[in-house]
Amino acid sequence: MKKKLLAILTCAMAACLGLFALTACGGSNDSADESADIDTLIVGFDAAYPPYGYLADDDEEGYEASNGNTYTGFDLDLAAKVCEANGWALQVEPIDWDSKDALLGNGTINCIWNGFTYEGREDNYSFSAPYMVNAQVVVVRADSDIKTLEDLADKNVITQADSSALNVLEGDQADLAATFAGGKVSTISDYNNAFMQLESGAVDAVACDLSIAAYQMAANPDKYVQLEETLFSEHYAVGFALGSDALAEKVTETLKQLDADGEIEALCEKYADQGMDYANWCLE
Repeated sequence: MKKKLLAILTCAMAACLGLFALTACGGSNDSADESADIDTLIVGFDAAYPPYGYLADDDEEGYEASNGNTYTGFDLDLAAKVCEANGWALQVEPIDWDSKDALLGNGTINCIWNGFTYEGREDNYSFSAPYMVNAQVVVVRADSDIKTLEDLADKNVITQADSSALNVLEGDQADLAATFAGGKVSTISDYNNAFMQLESGAVDAVACDLSIAAYQMAANPDKYVQLEETLFSEHYAVGFALGSDALAEKVTETLKQLDADGEIEALCEKYADQGMDYANWCLE
């Protein structure tokens, strides 16, 4: 069902460089800084977040989690390459997204790596440098009369709980959300269910990451369309517990080397039919 969809954003080099400077200077705690010498990278991810992380089909290779299921996705492959380069073992752990901070704090996971938005979270984590350009967008059914953000007035709009789209609609775009049916955006546990509700007509629109929109439209090219106006532009990065600056910097340097070796472009091509595009990679 998957068909190739060209990504609509180009790489924002200047923005990434500026964000990297913020990452390097902010959130540091020298007294609590942890060593980058770990044995295992334990990746917490949303298992319903294709193409970055999702349950593998029976014929797909992937990574077995402690629950016995096998998962795959762009970010999991990326984490595997970083682990291989550093001699670390990789452990993948699908998590309840609402519990990510508690799991990171108690050591169940030691990073959040799954299309994790940097903006608005700068003071809460030790981040790698941003590596991918993203945006928050709105998707509607192809037969919908909704063409602009203004057309969302009195419409039922849904997004994932504790998502970047929710943060935007409760922050910078709060005035827009106030025009929705009920005066706010509704939430649901994951985007797969959100799009099921959109398909059934239970809701009128889904607010989500560009990558999620690209994946859903690639898989269902006749069902969904994305509004041209975006809610917010942003970047993805790998999040670690505050004080883990050395580990975050080690991951950043490894990602840079993987890109120089052509590994990143090849990985983007692997997931091109799910909406991935190397043009959105922004870490050099």
